[in-house]
Order: sequence, then C-alpha cells, then structure tokens
Amino acid sequence: MKIFTKTLLLLLFATFTTLLKAQSTAEEFYQQGINRNNSGDFVGAVQSFSLAISMNPDNANTYYGRGMAKANLKDHKGAIDDFDRAIDINPKDATYFTNRGMSKAKQENTKGALQDFNRAIEISPDNSSSYFNRGVTRMKLNMDRQALADLNKAIELTPETMSYYLARGQVKTKLNDFVGGIADYDKTIALSPKRPQAYAGRGFAKIKLNDFKGAILDYSKAIELQPDDAENFYYLGYCRSQIEEYRESILDFDKAITADPQNIKAYYGRGFAKSKLGQNKEAIADFNKCLEINNIQSDKVFYTGSISKDKLDALRNQVQDKMKLTELSADRAEGYFSRGVGKVKSGDAKGAIVDFNKAIELNPIYAEAYFSRGLTRSSTGDQRGALQDCNNALKLNPKYSEAYYVRGIIAKSLGDELGGCADLSKAGELGLTAAYTVIRDYCN
Repeated sequence: MKIFTKTLLLLLFATFTTLLKAQSTAEEFYQQGINRNNSGDFVGAVQSFSLAISMNPDNANTYYGRGMAKANLKDHKGAIDDFDRAIDINPKDATYFTNRGMSKAKQENTKGALQDFNRAIEISPDNSSSYFNRGVTRMKLNMDRQALADLNKAIELTPETMSYYLARGQVKTKLNDFVGGIADYDKTIALSPKRPQAYAGRGFAKIKLNDFKGAILDYSKAIELQPDDAENFYYLGYCRSQIEEYRESILDFDKAITADPQNIKAYYGRGFAKSKLGQNKEAIADFNKCLEINNIQSDKVFYTGSISKDKLDALRNQVQDKMKLTELSADRAEGYFSRGVGKVKSGDAKGAIVDFNKAIELNPIYAEAYFSRGLTRSSTGDQRGALQDCNNALKLNPKYSEAYYVRGIIAKSLGDELGGCADLSKAGELGLTAAYTVIRDYCN
C-alpha cells in the first residue's frame, strides 16, 4: 500500500512538473512573439504566438499580440479574429477594442469600427488614440461635425501629434473652413515637414480660396516628396490652367495620365488646355477618352473577384513543390502520384490528372495527390474541381498551408473575397509567408 501511495505521489508530481513546464514554455513563446513584434519580424511573431496559444489557449494577451502581428502584415481579417478571441477572454481592455476597430476600418467596416471605438472610449475616456480613430471613422461616414469634436478632444489630450492635426485639417476642409484647415496643415508641416498629404491638403484649401499660385507651390512640394501621385499632378495642372499657363498644365496632365491612365479628370483638363491653344483635334481625342473610360465593359465572366485569371495563374505557380521521396507502398500509389507530378512539369496536364486519379483511387487518404490534382485542375481552368480537391486535402491534413493558400487565391478570383482572405490568413498563420504578400495586395 505504501509503495502504491508513493508511486501515485510521484506520478502526480511528474504531472504537475510537466504542467508547470508547459506553462513556462507557453510564456517563453509569448515573450518571443513580443520580441519579434518589436523587431519587425511579424511573420515570426505570428508563429511564436501560435505556439504559445497551442499550449495555453486562454491568454487574452497572446491572441492580442498575434492580432497585432497580423495587422502589421495587413492581414486584417485574421487580426480581427484574434482580437475577437482576446475580447471574449477579457472584455475590459480598451486597447483590444481600439485595435480591432482599426482593423475593421481597414476592411471598410466603418460602422463596426465606430462601435469598437465607442466601447474603447467608454472603458478608457482619456485615450487620445481612440478619439482620433473615432474621428477619422466618423469623417468617412460623413459625420463631420462629430468627427471635428473627436479630433479636438484628441488634440486636447495629446497636443503635439502630427496625424491629429492632419486629420482635423481634412475635416475642416470638408466643412468648408478652409482658413482653419490651412492653419492645421501649417501645424502638421511644422511637426513633420516631409508629409506630402499636408502640402496637398493645404494646396486644395488654397484652391478653394482662389490662391492658385500658393496652391502651385504646395502641390509642387507634395510632388517633390511623392513623385508618383496622379491626383497631385492633376491639381497642379488645374492650378496652372486657372492662371492660363496652358502649356505647363498640359505637361502636368501628361504626368497624371502616365501615373494613372484611367484618370478621366486629367484627360478632361488636358483636352481643355489643348483647346485653348487651338489644338482642337488633339483636344477632341482627350475628351473622347474622358467620356469612354467609364463605359468600357469587362469581358470577365467567371473570374469576377479581385484576382484576375492571369494573376491567379502567376500566384498559383509560386507554390513550391515540397514533394519528398517516400517509401513505395504495395499498391504503388506513390508511383502514380510522382509520375503525375512529372507529367505536370512536362506540360501534360491531362495525363497528370489521370495519374492523380489513379493514386487517389488506390489511396483515398492521399492528401498530396488531392492537392496536386487541384493545382493541375486550376491550371486547366477547372476552378470548381480545384476547390473541391483543396477541400479534400484539408480534411485529410488540416495544417496543409499550401492548400489554404491555393483555395484562398481561387476563391478570390471567383468573387468570394472574404472566404479567400480567411484562407490566406490561415496559410500565413501556418507559416506560408507568401500568403502575406497576397493579403497585402488583395485583402485591403
């Protein structure tokens, strides 16, 4: 009996020691995630926080940290999911609501963002960042008077923050307080002299006050700081046209069109300037272009999402082949699979699908065969079949990052924007860093 009791105590002690070790390891991964976030290694931070979560899934700060890393990678859908979990665990931290609101705003969910900023201010009424973000959100919702009140409060709490004055200058301009707007842009420039938006904003306010020469100076400075902005070239050309410098304005409109070939205002402005110089044939061509651009119809029928068919092909082809030599089973499914991969590389997609079909017939739980068949089907235009193959691969291997990635880009090409971004977020979370480049370019 004593021996049994002693053995039980040893087992209990060992279990307790293991739990303490796991908890300590979760804390270590959490701290590693913080350090990687601070150093700008956001992909590494996501991986560290994910490991910490797998060991301790009830720590709100770990979800928050991973959400911040994802937000920095512009994976705002994934960030919102993590902020949701942090808030579920601890609903009294204002920073969780503020940052979830910021990610919602990036996803154009302005009403949802507004609700989060309201809650953050209820919890912590002296946080200038929450007032600033709520003010910017209200401005997007055309609640300009309320936005101005929020930005006034943000500046009252933190009076030397450049972005607060820039935003207040913008909302004052919307409210036709051009003199007040110029004063805020002046303050912005004093705090941060290399902010092109401040010069452009001040230039626009000067246009409204008929100070075209002053606006020319501001737009010229904005272009010096940001030389590829089509709108700034357009307004510079517009101002020069107002003081009858038509030849100079044409050069500005040329640059606006080079930067943005769909800029209808620039075609109109250039046409107007050319007509003033008697270049009537060229002027009519520009007016025609101005009127035709918005009437061009898309011929895309199936690929209705933000990722075109050509881009889908390019992104899909970036998936690396991670096939490794495996022991050949008695049914030789691996042989059919490997031959299928070889046929893909030699351009025989049809023959490859036949081999993948045989591999799956012989081994119905062959995740790699489903995935490779999905890749091949996608390359032939069978996106629905490819999605089904990715689904099957993920059922067999829920951590198949490449399958999430490919399913995500296909979904986005077919118009399922939210589903596609969610899959890309999961691929990134599982370590496929290429997913974050796609998220940055197509999910925001």
